Amino acid sequence: MKKIALAVMAAVFALAGCSKKNVQDAKITKDNLKVGFVYIGSIHDEGYTTAQDKGRLALEAQGIKTMYVENVPENADCEKVIRDLIDQGCNVIYTTSFGFMDWTIKVAAEFPNVKFGHCSGYKRADNVSTYFGRMYEARYLAGITAGLKTKSNKIGYVAAFPIPECIRGINGFARGVQSVNPAASVEVIWTNTWYDPTVEKQAALELLNKGCDVIEQHQDTTAPQIAAQEKGAFCIGYNVATPNAAPKAYLTAPVFNWATFITDDVQKVLDGTWTSRAYWEGLSSGMVDLAPLSALCAEGTQEKIDAARKSIENGSLKIFEGPIFDQSGAEKVPAGTVMTDDEIWNMGWFVKGVNGTIPAN
Repeated sequence: MKKIALAVMAAVFALAGCSKKNVQDAKITKDNLKVGFVYIGSIHDEGYTTAQDKGRLALEAQGIKTMYVENVPENADCEKVIRDLIDQGCNVIYTTSFGFMDWTIKVAAEFPNVKFGHCSGYKRADNVSTYFGRMYEARYLAGITAGLKTKSNKIGYVAAFPIPECIRGINGFARGVQSVNPAASVEVIWTNTWYDPTVEKQAALELLNKGCDVIEQHQDTTAPQIAAQEKGAFCIGYNVATPNAAPKAYLTAPVFNWATFITDDVQKVLDGTWTSRAYWEGLSSGMVDLAPLSALCAEGTQEKIDAARKSIENGSLKIFEGPIFDQSGAEKVPAGTVMTDDEIWNMGWFVKGVNGTIPAN
């Protein structure tokens, strides 16, 4: 993907640079604070990067200077972009894709006075936090929506990569489906890409041709939603609400509210209370949510959603509480046992009712 030059971005946003030495030595105040964002996609993708950019815009609304670079690949280009942001005076930087992790850690070691936040990763340092949302909670609610809507009892799921982030989302969704429709199954196809409209649409069409009448996604474009509409089926989006992408098919979308973390994190920098942390919050914090339901949802869906949300938020509903069985029928979580955060974070198996394979690696 084409990488937008930082020099151009700097001109667009009319942000004055400062030297590495100033970034390293100066105490961070609102006057010298400059926050940089490294994006894997376009801010106009109507998906993941659009959602991430809302966090940046929330800072702009507070009068905080920001910069961003979009369409950055998950390779050594990321390191160059991070260094360029520091060269241009950024003293707080958010790298917003899993594949940026090692480059973030590498550069952060050289600039201990620059604060970093890495999204969805697990490596931290004294000046590097990690942050993500418990999207499986919002996906559980989306699963209720799908389970009540399907007539074929086959729900398609277009997923990017067979990694724990995607797997726990699929399982959370399936648990929601099964809570209202135990007869329904979730059919999974991997695309091995976060962003490729052609590949995503083809995967959705394959699922639709197999009899799925609702399509869910863990992808960064609206292509699966468009495919569902073209086939007269229904869809659930992801990252942001996209009711206009496929208005004859759209039901709802599990969404991120990245500003919940970003604004709090930057305020901690300004207050002098910032410390490295592993931030992973869910519905109760507002970090994740379910977008408003469309008129296409089945009757009674809102009531089921409201009841489940209340139970998740007050802790009476644990999404991964046993008994839970895997695809083979083996018990993975005994009755009365709740999976730990570490087990959920590293999930590498499908719950019963999910049809698909997870590669051995």
